[in-house]
Amino acid sequence: MELDMKIGSDSLSIPISNPFQLELDSMMDKIMNFASSKGIKLDNLDIKGLIPKMVKGIAGCERGCPADAKGLVSRGVSDFELEYIEGGILSAKTKTVDGTAIFFKMFPDF
Repeated sequence: MELDMKIGSDSLSIPISNPFQLELDSMMDKIMNFASSKGIKLDNLDIKGLIPKMVKGIAGCERGCPADAKGLVSRGVSDFELEYIEGGILSAKTKTVDGTAIFFKMFPDF
């Protein structure tokens, strides 16, 4: 799997080697450092809550619970506008307090 983040014309790609043992703190460090390098503060956004939901929406879980990307989109995640894209891709977009648009896309491995 892969998570892509876009701020303006700049992007960051983070590979997810094992979605069942998500290295969320490491991912958050990369995301926060990327945003900070652009002068963007993400403190008001629940990105740490969003990422595991997107992963589970695409990959499901080890004990047989189904992946349900379309269900996640219909349930939603606060602060984010979700969209299911054919091929199992999930996207999420939001804006920071100052109005900067932030985009995330998660791509499956299959």
